[in-house]
Amino acid sequence: MNGAGKRVRLVLEDGTAFVGEGFGASAVVGGEVVFNTGMTGYVESLTDPSYRGQILVLTYPLVGNYGVPAPRAAESIDGPYESGRIQPQALVVQSYSPHYSHMAASRSLGDWLQAEGVPGITGVNTRELTRLLRQHGTMRGWLFPESVGLEQARNEAHEIEMSRQVFADVAPPKAVTYAGGRTRIMLVDCGAKDQIVRSMLSRGVTVVRVPWNADLRVHAGNVDGILIGNGPGDPQELKSLSQQVGALMQEFAGPIFGVCLGHQILALAAGARTYKLDYGHRGVNQPVQDLLTRRCFVTSQNHGYAVADDSLPTSWQPWFVNLNDGTNEGIRSRTRPHFSVQFHPEAAPGPQDTGHLFDEFVALADSLAARN
Repeated sequence: MNGAGKRVRLVLEDGTAFVGEGFGASAVVGGEVVFNTGMTGYVESLTDPSYRGQILVLTYPLVGNYGVPAPRAAESIDGPYESGRIQPQALVVQSYSPHYSHMAASRSLGDWLQAEGVPGITGVNTRELTRLLRQHGTMRGWLFPESVGLEQARNEAHEIEMSRQVFADVAPPKAVTYAGGRTRIMLVDCGAKDQIVRSMLSRGVTVVRVPWNADLRVHAGNVDGILIGNGPGDPQELKSLSQQVGALMQEFAGPIFGVCLGHQILALAAGARTYKLDYGHRGVNQPVQDLLTRRCFVTSQNHGYAVADDSLPTSWQPWFVNLNDGTNEGIRSRTRPHFSVQFHPEAAPGPQDTGHLFDEFVALADSLAARN
């Protein structure tokens, strides 16, 4: 059902309500309301599996003016899409532009949302909404047509249970291999962005993309490096994965690199602790500092949990720090080629300042491949 032109309400769990005009599909949905501060990149963000189950607020006021590219083939990993579907429950913007102009565009943002059954709301004061989320922390919310009452919306809303099941929803059902060079990398997929695969392929390696709940030892014997990707939700829901990674850290001779959720999984496997941030880091302008070189970088991020520095074992060291709030952004083992970062070296969207981390990881894997 088309929601264009209809009055729509967004109500937060504290009772705060925002009223606007619907676009995309007409549906009643609920989820955790989060905000992204990027100026562009709505196609990449909407297909990022890390947003699965959430209501996404874009703080940049004008959204939709460059449209959406043509749909990609079912088995393709071509950009700028980061997965095969829209992941958030709904989209919240201040000003939606149905008129678009871009050489690669084939349809409007509203048409895309409509095709995938995802509602949107425009006319919302996203500055006020973002300030509210920053002051009080991330809250649940419900998006529904104004003709539907709040209690009815809460009872009927389609919501995704943010538990272990959400990771199964975003991971591939079985292992997939993308042919490249001699060096082989296993990507542990908890909801990994396709740009991670593209980043590895561009560096001349073969990628074996494995669902997080597979027997990783079976695949680890045939690869030269292990890359743990991003994904949605609480890392502590994946205790079985962190246990598997912990065993591999003792047995696997090659490098292990974690990105975003993968960073948290590696930290848990090492014996550290994770915790939930008040409102998370979601955007393309998060400044971090390398504590080893003292260099600073601007990074792309999308996460609601963090690693507690003070819980790291003595055999591990903090590697990066967030310059906005001092939270941990990376760790390194002092004795093994194991390391991870909370941000996205592959960006998409965002700056590619930290792509050299993939170079370091692939170089270590190349060394193991050459010895074998």
